[in-house]
Amino acid sequence: MPEKQPIPDDIAEQAADWIVRLTAGDATEREQMQSGFEAWKKLHPLHAEAATSLQQVIGRVNEVRATTHGNPEPAHAALKAALAEGNRSRRRLRKTVATLAVACALLLPAWQLLQIYPPAYLMADLRTTTGQWQTHSLPDGTRITLNSISAVNLHFDTERRTLELITGAILVDVAHDTDRPFLVETAEGRIQALGTRFVVDRHEQTTTLTVLESKVSVQTARQRMEGAEPDQESILVQAGERIHITAQGVSAIETIDTRTISDAWQYRHLVVQNRPLTEVLDELNRHRRGHIHYDPAQLQGIDMAVVLPLDDTDRALQLLVDSLPMIRIRTLTPYLVLVDLAPTSENR
Repeated sequence: MPEKQPIPDDIAEQAADWIVRLTAGDATEREQMQSGFEAWKKLHPLHAEAATSLQQVIGRVNEVRATTHGNPEPAHAALKAALAEGNRSRRRLRKTVATLAVACALLLPAWQLLQIYPPAYLMADLRTTTGQWQTHSLPDGTRITLNSISAVNLHFDTERRTLELITGAILVDVAHDTDRPFLVETAEGRIQALGTRFVVDRHEQTTTLTVLESKVSVQTARQRMEGAEPDQESILVQAGERIHITAQGVSAIETIDTRTISDAWQYRHLVVQNRPLTEVLDELNRHRRGHIHYDPAQLQGIDMAVVLPLDDTDRALQLLVDSLPMIRIRTLTPYLVLVDLAPTSENR
């Protein structure tokens, strides 16, 4: 008997994402989402197989919701236990709704939850869900804006002001305080504000720092673990510059247009300069309810430069088609969009 084909990680993540959405608290949205889920399952046999292995969760979550009358405390307790015992894996977070995923913590295998829906996101002090933007004033007067699917923890006391970015992107306007340095920490490094305004974006085990005003200093996680002082071996990043921080180190400094970045945050735009189409679709996926499905191999090698609205992903997708006539976008349901190459006379 042939061995059963393993389900690829990306398909397993998509299936789990659909399951979480199908257990949403809004009955109307659940009903609308179901048609998208059914269409997604028909795209490939492995989709249906992955969905079947998780679909029983839907009924069980609904049972938990009914028996607890929406009380999330049992799920929170289970989640904290999993967090204490787990390996604290920080894999990429797909679109999710925090409260619903907490409920799933009672039902999904612990390793699966830790990999697909990081507990650190679910337990964060501040977080946003799909398509949500929030601006908060912190205790010291600092203002931070979180875009879609972002999460931070706050560590403020009489000696320090530290913001831990778990995932997503934030715009920080730092309030002046000579007695307490302002730090942003991620798994990849530590950023100390020496000025007022900058953007930190963390996705796929990479922290991207974009400085809009004044300057900041950066230490990698390795330097921090080795006990280097904040003012030693630090990299200074000035206004109009950007760097990427990974486990391997820090990239070369890039020059950016600060006005363009500021406008992008103000108007909720995605500004793309010579980036792969697949990265653009992934970013739109973070801001869209439902799923944009594509074959990475088919779209490989297509780069683009464009400005897209993140708060209107339907319009953004139409702009992609207008900019790239070689692609085709089909909306099977409001919650499932297919992107592929447009058919030509040779392959029709």
